[in-house]
Amino acid sequence: QRRKMPFKKQYDSLSSEDLFRKFHIDLPLLTAFLILFSISLIAIYSASNSDINAVIDQSIRIGISLAAMILIAQMSPLDYERIAPWLYSLCFILLGLVLILGETRNGATRWLNIGISFQPSELMKIGMPLMVARYIARESLPPSNTSIALAVMIVILPTYLIYLEPDLGTSVLVAFSGLIVIFLSGIKKRYLVIAFSLFITSLPLIWPMINEFQRKRVLTFLNPEKDPLGAGYHIIQSKIAIGSGGLFGKGWLNGSQGQLDFLPERTTDFIFSILAEEFGLVGIAIIICVYLFIVGRGILIAINSQDLFSRLIAASISLTFFIYVFVNISMTIGLLPVVGVPLPLISRGGTSMVTLMILLGMLMSVGTHKRLVTK
Repeated sequence: QRRKMPFKKQYDSLSSEDLFRKFHIDLPLLTAFLILFSISLIAIYSASNSDINAVIDQSIRIGISLAAMILIAQMSPLDYERIAPWLYSLCFILLGLVLILGETRNGATRWLNIGISFQPSELMKIGMPLMVARYIARESLPPSNTSIALAVMIVILPTYLIYLEPDLGTSVLVAFSGLIVIFLSGIKKRYLVIAFSLFITSLPLIWPMINEFQRKRVLTFLNPEKDPLGAGYHIIQSKIAIGSGGLFGKGWLNGSQGQLDFLPERTTDFIFSILAEEFGLVGIAIIICVYLFIVGRGILIAINSQDLFSRLIAASISLTFFIYVFVNISMTIGLLPVVGVPLPLISRGGTSMVTLMILLGMLMSVGTHKRLVTK
């Protein structure tokens, strides 16, 4: 009979890879996250005009986010499936309370204060894909018309509450995180064509319904030079910063748009512009490659998942992460309207970073728990 090893010796005998796996940490993903966090601290120090306090604050957020990721990764995909209806219901109730009791800042009511101030819409980014994946995974595939309709309703109801705050950017991202699960369930192509056609034809009806400042953002996106010192100022300065970076950039702390305060929101929405100005095309190409590695790793985890729920969750998280990156970069270079989406894992922010790292912790859980089962 094999004698049990003391606790310390058990861990001494494990390789570093086995140790990470024992704690359900995907080492390639963790390495990519740490690279982006390092870039974040470098960029924020520059964008905040060498404010060391901003770097310390971001370091604390990174530490909390990593702790949340590790904690969430210890749970199995089965646990996520069990809590999905409860989390979704809680988020839905909180979104309703925001419209009644929420704090208003800059004309938007998005925050609840229960001792700490937070945005329930960020929590719905977690609850939405879990709930839709749980519902789809328990239905026969391909899903019936009734199943698709109910899944769409699960997506639409909280999305509308977030839109009423108003928060068009977050509502679109939350809706996408749910709709991508429905798409991955294998719905018929004609439904996609019908949905796209309905969306296009309904645009003239949607336009009068959106808020004035949201319409102004769209018009500014189409022609930012029409109001260069007003609504178009952000995107014009962002384009100048990105273009002036050239191939290799101006060097760290040497960007004129950032250091001379021409570029607004440079630690959040437009931090990509700071990176492009200081490190050039080569620098941002490296950053984009790290992002693509994370997305590719997530898709690989989804492909190798053993059950439908895990596969849907992993694929949804990966593709949603890609959309966050795509939207932020596109709005800084003028390909999309400015919708207030931060650059994942690099922009300054607390709630959004923690939320994203929780999702990525789920992605790790799907991959590492799968390995433990097949071992």
